[in-house]
Amino acid sequence: MYLTATRPDLMYSVCLISRYMADPTEEHLLAAKRVLRYLKGTLELGLFYAREGAIELFAYTDNDYAGDYDDRKSTSGYVFKLSGGAVAWASKKQPIVTLSTTEAEYVAAVACACQSIWMKRVFNHFSPSQSKCITVFCDNSSAIKLSKNPVLHGRSKHIDVRFHFLRNLTRDGVVELKYCGTSEQLADIMTKPLKLESFVKLRELLGMKFLAEVN
Repeated sequence: MYLTATRPDLMYSVCLISRYMADPTEEHLLAAKRVLRYLKGTLELGLFYAREGAIELFAYTDNDYAGDYDDRKSTSGYVFKLSGGAVAWASKKQPIVTLSTTEAEYVAAVACACQSIWMKRVFNHFSPSQSKCITVFCDNSSAIKLSKNPVLHGRSKHIDVRFHFLRNLTRDGVVELKYCGTSEQLADIMTKPLKLESFVKLRELLGMKFLAEVN
């Protein structure tokens, strides 16, 4: 868990294995060893940030709908980027069982929006020029519409009231949800296992590079 503070590419796998700490099996041990082998082969991999260019804080949010086969809960993930590199990230199982991909994306977006408020307050101490609205990229257009249009309340009435906090933030201009394609969804690496090609691509988008590439 300590390594995830500087290695966002490990976040999903470490958090997934951590769910079984109370009663691990041989299968979980093999998974942990695989993570350690990956870590040994990427010791010179780290986060790098651009020295020049516009400084703007933005985020990506995603989920893996009903990815847990034990309780059918989804996994939420988000990534915040600044100066070309990730500055905050998370991978966490959602507290409720969602009934659709839209609802799961909506709940994940709420967690990201709450983090946005804290990130904005911290960032304002260093750069007061940060815009009032933080852009959050989501690959589910229905979840974006749900955050903006109260007419859809009939379809979302069963969702816990606390998750509709996102509507207030959108209305007040604190956060703005924008659509991005699934192939460009950076938070995918926080929510599900990926093919090697997709994993390497998203890892690079996180701002992670090998030391030899920087030098």
